[in-house]
Order: sequence, then C-alpha cells, then structure tokens
Amino acid sequence: MKTNVKPFRFIMALLSLGTCATAQTLTTLVNFNGGDGANPQAGLVASGGTLYGTTYAGGSSGYGTVFAINANGSGFTNLYNFIGATYDTNTGTYVPADGANPSGGLVLSGNVLYGTTSAGGTSDEGTVFAINTNGNGYTILYNFGVGGNGAEPEAGLVLMSNTLYGTTFIGGRFGEGSVFRVNTDGTAFTNIYSFSGGTNGSNLVAGLVVSGNTLYGTTYAGGSSAYGTVFRVNTDGTAFSNIYSFNGGTNGAYPEAGLALSGGTLYGTTSWDVNSGNGTVFSVNTNGSGLHSCLFNYSDGANPQAGLLLLGNTLYGTTANGGSSTWGAVFQVGTNLSSIIDLYSFLGGSDGDSPEAGLALVGNTLYGTTQNANYGFGYGTVFALNVPGLTATLNIASSGGHVTLSWTNAAFSLQAAPTVTGVYTNVANAASPYTNAITAQQQFFRLQKN
Repeated sequence: MKTNVKPFRFIMALLSLGTCATAQTLTTLVNFNGGDGANPQAGLVASGGTLYGTTYAGGSSGYGTVFAINANGSGFTNLYNFIGATYDTNTGTYVPADGANPSGGLVLSGNVLYGTTSAGGTSDEGTVFAINTNGNGYTILYNFGVGGNGAEPEAGLVLMSNTLYGTTFIGGRFGEGSVFRVNTDGTAFTNIYSFSGGTNGSNLVAGLVVSGNTLYGTTYAGGSSAYGTVFRVNTDGTAFSNIYSFNGGTNGAYPEAGLALSGGTLYGTTSWDVNSGNGTVFSVNTNGSGLHSCLFNYSDGANPQAGLLLLGNTLYGTTANGGSSTWGAVFQVGTNLSSIIDLYSFLGGSDGDSPEAGLALVGNTLYGTTQNANYGFGYGTVFALNVPGLTATLNIASSGGHVTLSWTNAAFSLQAAPTVTGVYTNVANAASPYTNAITAQQQFFRLQKN
C-alpha cells in the first residue's frame, strides 16, 4: 500500500504475539449435524471475513462437503455435496462421479477453491477438483487410479502460478505414494516422484510447502528407521533428497502433517514417539542438519496430526489427544522449541474433540475444526479461539516533511525493506512513534514479533 507522498512507502502487517498460559475464549461456530457435513479432518482457509473448509463425511449423500462460514459465525453455507462413485456390477467398473471423502484442506486463488478427495472419481481412487466460492462451477481436474500416477490423496494442495502440487497416500510406480502436479485447468498432469517404500519413504498423508523451485514434505513411514521422513524434490521431479529420517525416539515418529518454512528452517510435528507415545514438534534445516525437537507432555496435548501456523517467532497447532481433559488441545511453542503451552483443552462436549487439522488466523482469533463432538459421538465442529494480543497494527500519519509510524504492542519491532518482497531487517533503535523523513530512501515497513 502506498502513500500519496513519494518516495516514502509503507505496508501494514498483522503479525504474532506470543501469549502467556492464560485461559483463552473458545467459541463453537458450527456443530455439524451430519446432514450439513460431518467429521472435518482438514483446516480452514480464510479470505476476508469468510472461512472455507471441507468435511470428510456427511452432507446429502454422506460423502462429504465443501462449506463456507463467516468468521463471526454467521452465514454457514454448504457449498457442495460430494456424490462419490457408483460401482456397476454388470461391467465391473466404477461409474464416473464427482469424488468422495475430502480429508485435505482447500487452497484459494481469486474466487476459485482447489482441493482433493481421497476417494470417488472414475476409479474410486480420488480426485483433484475446483469449485467457485459461490458453490458454482464444480469441476474435476483429475481422476486418480490411471496407471502409476498415484491414488488416494489425503492432503490438500499448494499453488504456485497456475500449477497445483500435491501428494498421494498410495499409488505411483511402486505403490507407496507420489508427488504430483497439475495445471489449474486440469491439463499437464505429471507424476513428479514415486516413493518406493524404502529409505526414500512411503505413504504421504501431508501436503507440501514450496520455496522457489523446491518442494518440501513428509512421509508417514519409510526412511532408514521406517518411522517416516522429511524430503525435498524440485518441482520438475529432479534432485530428490531424503533430508531426514525419524528414528522414533526423542525426534519422533510418523509425521502426519505438512511443514512450515521460515528462512532455511522447516518446522513440523510427529504424531508419535517411542518414549511417551505423545509425539513431538521439530525443526530441521533445509539441508537436513540441526534437527531439534520438543516432546509433548500428555497434559499439554498429544498426538498432533496437523501442521503448524508460524507467526513471527511462535508456532501454533492442535493435538488430537491429550490436554487437561484428554480430548485434544490448541497449543503454542516458540521457534526455539523450549516449551509447549496449552492454550485450550477441549472438553469433548459441544466444544468438540479430536482436532486433526491446523489453524487459520483472522485478526486476534485462531480458527480450526474438530473431527468429533460430544465425547466422540458428534459430527465435529468449527471453532474460534480468541487469543488477546496475537496481532499488532502499524499505523501511519504524515506531517510536513515527515511520516510517523506508530504501534502499541512493544513485543513487535519495526522492520524495513527496499521492496515488498525484499529482505526485511530491523530498523536500528526504532521505537514507537518512529519518524521517517519523506526525503529519505523509499522503504516498505512491517512489524515483526521480537
């Protein structure tokens, strides 16, 4: 965003503030009833004041849904009901249908949502689909189950330019899962890499993170100790590398979630470990060095199956079990992985239980889903967890030949860069209010958590 005074420029940023272990306020926005969806296993994507997500089951045909809801809890809309696939006993084949059981989240580009289903389609092996945010224009971009192209995608997609990248749980040339790409118009599907089940890993249940022309991800199993891996591969399928193999000990086992990337460091979770069985939060450099991990105590949460939301120097996530009431938790941990803080423990009632998905941020509020509710007998929820002080706002005012930037949260520092996409560095000795001469070199500013 530019001022009307050149050469000074600024941007406003909403970034994180780590909180203390104080009670947070959770609001249940939706209690699914089965007919409107059931058992969401994926997180939400936010656009403006609207959240979009999927349910694994439920809906009019029982095969899952795509839904939208306003961040204030109003306006819930079932955008689409999946039909699945019908088996023709006369021909011994599946009648083409539209997909079933989406277990991954959505990615949004403009007014189009892209996602995957783990079943359904022409071979009942899953699909890649697109749908407009108003619920119109549902399109299958690709049907899995053809040759060695992969099958049963359980994770969402990552979008770069007009290309979608994703993973499959099984299939590929060796039957152990794959990484694929496909254009947003459904053309040029390519199996980028097939896993063999050995040291390179197997069975991908998590999505990817992209940096430049490199994709990073995890495998649930395989690797040198058969406890899963962290890997990298170029977007054209070259230069595959097993960055790290989990050994099941303090570094964890069986990663079910994707990764968060900051600089040269990847952050993720493992759903289990040999010592306590509770799982870990870990970090590892993109070259495979410097792995650090933090074990969960059951009271702080256990068995995370979702990726992490990275805000400044703080990571936020969910656990499917554990917490003070044993029904799962929302937690935070610093990027130094020193200690895990339980922000909220689910009670298993109307607030839900067993969150298996990551979090989305809108303002000071974290949004997520639980797979169940009412002690495992319900159909799941969408929830909002208000965390005071989670964000900070950069304000600007011009006067004469100067522009003054101000912010009220001392936990944030002012950073500057010569371009929006440039490298941001701390402004030396900058305290609020900070004055910048209009005649100074043009810069873009943001706030970053200390």
